[in-house]
Amino acid sequence: MNKSADEKPTRFKDLDLSPIMQAALKKAGFTDATPIQAALIPLALDGLDVIGQARTGTGKTAAFGIPILEQLDSLEDCRDPQALVVVPTRELADQVGREIERLAFGVPTEICVLAGGKNMNRQLRHLNNGVQIVVGTPGRIHDHIQRGTLRTDSIWCVVLDEADRMLDIGFRPQIERILRRCPRDRQTLLLSATLSSTVRRLAESYMVKPEVIDCSKDEMSVETIEQRYFTVAQDRKSKLLFRLLKRENPEQTIVFCRTKRGTDRLQRLLSKEFESVGCIHGDMQQRERDRVMQSVRDRKLKVLVATDVVGRGIDVSTISHIVNYDVPQDSDDYVHRVGRTGRMGRDGVAFTFIVPGEGDFLTSIEQRINKELIRDTIEGFEAVEPPPQAPAKEEADDQPKRKKLNPMNRRRPRRR
Repeated sequence: MNKSADEKPTRFKDLDLSPIMQAALKKAGFTDATPIQAALIPLALDGLDVIGQARTGTGKTAAFGIPILEQLDSLEDCRDPQALVVVPTRELADQVGREIERLAFGVPTEICVLAGGKNMNRQLRHLNNGVQIVVGTPGRIHDHIQRGTLRTDSIWCVVLDEADRMLDIGFRPQIERILRRCPRDRQTLLLSATLSSTVRRLAESYMVKPEVIDCSKDEMSVETIEQRYFTVAQDRKSKLLFRLLKRENPEQTIVFCRTKRGTDRLQRLLSKEFESVGCIHGDMQQRERDRVMQSVRDRKLKVLVATDVVGRGIDVSTISHIVNYDVPQDSDDYVHRVGRTGRMGRDGVAFTFIVPGEGDFLTSIEQRINKELIRDTIEGFEAVEPPPQAPAKEEADDQPKRKKLNPMNRRRPRRR
């Protein structure tokens, strides 16, 4: 059964939530539920499996975090994990853990983040001391399950957040092994920006008659994100970027590059012209990546140069501008990059640099979002028509079926 998100705003106070949760939402400044929250929370509280299609920045963490928190047993009653949230990147794992902790205000809740690059001994101690919610990346979660340090017998809810991204970057084998180790009568919530055939096959194999929520209409939030492009020669891109940043003077901006080496190089160039410039990519040590992200959240960094591998883990409401310094060669990557701005209904601006030979990429992006990007110019960088031919893509940084289960009443006791 497919459901479309209700267009009328839903207030959290009108949802069937406990007084404790209502107080936590009030403290967090939440009043109106986003479409994915209004649609998913009631279904999740009823114990149903749910597929939610929505882009990042629409409040997905609260959509699955609230019903989980509402139904947790206390640590005294159960010391093993009860809910497991699987995400594609370390940065996103940290972000989701912090958000759920904020929503848990008023009730002591043990949340453990399991991700590569983090101190293993600290994770082992935390798991051994007892946790209620585990948030982590597929590789590290599977590692702990294999070690026997993450017990799955008491897990009644599994969340696959940004499922399309996890499958795209090759985590399908680990995800399947994780799901097979969790109880068969669990509740499964799958969140994805796109519902590709791969995502649908995963859902068919491991979910029970899931309700489907489609909040992907107006996926690009065109009302709040202004999308523009420049045509520019490859050897003039850095000079154009300098001029653009001076013209826009953004509150905070993310500049996306295609490669790790290009990210380092551009960060060094920008640091000669601007203050508060940082970079983040997959080759950096986790401690350094954490430090950079904290500087972004604390608004100490004004410009962040990043690769796509960490792009989805960046969720900062003060990002006002996005610059696609290297055009994304996959239109879905464009959607996710641009989704870093205009978070939760705020205004945002996205610029894309198109060099000669990349006209086909521009066309595919416009077809993907069903909207034409606005051509922009800066004096000395007058626009030219991008040639239609696209260059060859650069090298960038069958599933077993399970027997379907009968639906079960998996509604959990509520906090009151």
